[in-house]
Amino acid sequence: MSKSRVFEPFWQGGELGKRLLLAVIAVALLVGAAVWLAGRPDFSAASWAAGTAVILASLLTEIAISLGKREFGLDLIAALAMGGALLLGEYLTGSIVALMYTGGEALEDFAQRRARRELTALLNRVPRTAARYADGQLQEVSIEELGPGDRILVRRGEVVPVDGNVRDGIAVLDESALTGEAMPVRRSSGEPVTSGTTNTGDAFEMVASNAASDSTYAAIVRLVVAAKAAKAPIVRLADRYAVVFLAVTLLLAGGAWVASGQAIRALAVLVIATPCPLILAVPVAIISGVSRCAGKGVLVKGGGALETLARMKTVILDKTGTITDGRARLVEVKSRADLDPMEALRLAASLDQGSHHVIARALVAAARERGLKLVAPSGPREVAGSGVAGSIDGHEIAVGGWDFVSDRIDETAFSREIREWIRRDGTVSVLAAQDGVLAGAFLLADEVRPEAGSVLRQLRAAGVDRLVLATGDRTELAEGLQSFLGLDSVVAELKPEDKTRIVEAERSAGPVMMVGDGVNDAPALAAADVGVAMGARGAAASSEAADVVILVDRLDRLVSAIRIAHRSRGIALQSVYVGMGLSLAGMTAAAFGYLTPVQGALLQEAIDVVAILNALRALGDPFGGWRKTKSLPHSELLELEAEHCALIDVVDEIRHTTERIQHLPDEEVRKRLADLDALLRQRLLPHERQDDEELYPRLRRRAGTPDAFAGMSRTHMEIQRRVHSLTSLRKALGEHGPSPAQRYEIQRLLHGLEAITRLHFAQEQEIYRLLEDEQ
Repeated sequence: MSKSRVFEPFWQGGELGKRLLLAVIAVALLVGAAVWLAGRPDFSAASWAAGTAVILASLLTEIAISLGKREFGLDLIAALAMGGALLLGEYLTGSIVALMYTGGEALEDFAQRRARRELTALLNRVPRTAARYADGQLQEVSIEELGPGDRILVRRGEVVPVDGNVRDGIAVLDESALTGEAMPVRRSSGEPVTSGTTNTGDAFEMVASNAASDSTYAAIVRLVVAAKAAKAPIVRLADRYAVVFLAVTLLLAGGAWVASGQAIRALAVLVIATPCPLILAVPVAIISGVSRCAGKGVLVKGGGALETLARMKTVILDKTGTITDGRARLVEVKSRADLDPMEALRLAASLDQGSHHVIARALVAAARERGLKLVAPSGPREVAGSGVAGSIDGHEIAVGGWDFVSDRIDETAFSREIREWIRRDGTVSVLAAQDGVLAGAFLLADEVRPEAGSVLRQLRAAGVDRLVLATGDRTELAEGLQSFLGLDSVVAELKPEDKTRIVEAERSAGPVMMVGDGVNDAPALAAADVGVAMGARGAAASSEAADVVILVDRLDRLVSAIRIAHRSRGIALQSVYVGMGLSLAGMTAAAFGYLTPVQGALLQEAIDVVAILNALRALGDPFGGWRKTKSLPHSELLELEAEHCALIDVVDEIRHTTERIQHLPDEEVRKRLADLDALLRQRLLPHERQDDEELYPRLRRRAGTPDAFAGMSRTHMEIQRRVHSLTSLRKALGEHGPSPAQRYEIQRLLHGLEAITRLHFAQEQEIYRLLEDEQ
């Protein structure tokens, strides 16, 4: 059937009309059957004929509209079969064909309704009103009323409604939805702010430079609309077989009529030819795939998107929130020699508890992950977007950026060292001062998702030829990802319209998928053959523009959706080949007069049952029994990841000891190494032994492979060997303390131990996510 129709007959009334038509023919069939059993075949024939006539009238109108647009499909066979049945008095046959046709229509509408039901509140990011000053008072007005020169108050958490400039105060903005930059930025008085960004700091005043319709966010919305309009319509799987099958059917039916002189034979051919494997089996398989995807937390907006998903050759990925987690996380701590790094973090996080700044929240989260006990601050004083000062445990603490903290401390060798240390691309630095002296510094960054590497490998295994990173972020940061993710191409510092051009350029190599989460990704999502939005934390505009929305914050669900699409499409094709093959055999028999129209209808019903039962296999697990044996319950995954989080402070302590070993006094070296040795043996090694003796054997049994995780067990052995070597080196220290060579050897050993342990944890996390049961 041709699915490119955009106009519905007025009496069909869209989806409601299609459901009504299905009900009409079903009632007509049941009433006719009941009357026939009551011994009134004349009334039963009237009931079947009336029901068929209603469906045929609607179908003929649709065909006329489609032919006016030079579009046609398998609807024509169904119309010929129904019309022929009415003309030749085969009313039961006609009503059966009508039921099959309306049933297929209803199935596809069901898939679309489900998609719309799953996706809610997609436009909640679009600002509707703004607080504008008028006559010295604030008035809540529609954004359409805003114009250049208007003075506007943007409160905490609000989306900037129009482009403009900061008038008063400091604006701390989350621009990730537009630029892809995960870290918030500061805008001072007179600096520009862009519509669509979010105020994460205190309220500030701005002066509008554009009307809402001329602002950046509105321009992006227009790009989305234009991209959707220019996007070629999806050619449905059923339509690709329509022309050939229609030609064969008409040739065979016409030949049977001419050769025999009996119109009834042509009708029998048409009845058997009614393409139910396409009308019913294909939608069943595709809708089953859509349902499977929904169970994985992936919303596919219709069967056409699922079919196209199975044919992707190029995948373009945004960086922030897609390849990366999209949130700032603590990656490194440095403190002065007389202060424990975890104590510096505890002081800073305790003070930051009172701040709503996104970096402050990240610092508090990092401290809690490490099990630090935070205390309530006294007299906190926050300077929006700069930092916060207050008292912790009787000490005056200041936490913030370099400019904020450097004004409150005396310059020392440590502060000069930190000033150079924090100059690192892709990170945000936070400094902490204690009683006028720099206490420590923290680096935060937006880290790559744990599953990113395996997802990209699996995309290639699923038939994707090119992987492209397209981001609004800086070039050096994007190229850093390419170096270890194995991407084919990286394009950075892009504007929304640039991403759309990249989609168009990549289309020459085959169907293109775009994956993103920000407002700036929405035009490219709309322009791609399949747009995939990370909808768990992404912008509503991107979810609205996309064909597929991942509703959970997991990139690996994209691979699940592609695998389901491959399987569903394969099952649909099987149903087509088997069903059409059987139909061709039946049509040949009917052409030679071996089957009457009623017998042909019954045969076609049998073919339908075979095709539909095969199509229903798409509801099953696309991974089969293998996936079930390897699954890891989500609750167990969370427990395993929590165990790693609980050991972060141990790995941090390895790093901190490594950094200080060259400068510590002899006795302090002994004590520090003894404490670290005890920490490793009390917490790290028991964890590794438990994994090796309990977790890995359990996972091996599920995988059904005795050699699975052998490499991970070998890493456990290396960690244990290095801890043993540390113990030996510690015991071998002379009575006068470690020699320079021994200090170097200890430092080298600890560097290796930290690197292996961090890599091992990352590998385990990736493996656990691969094994997770997605239900």
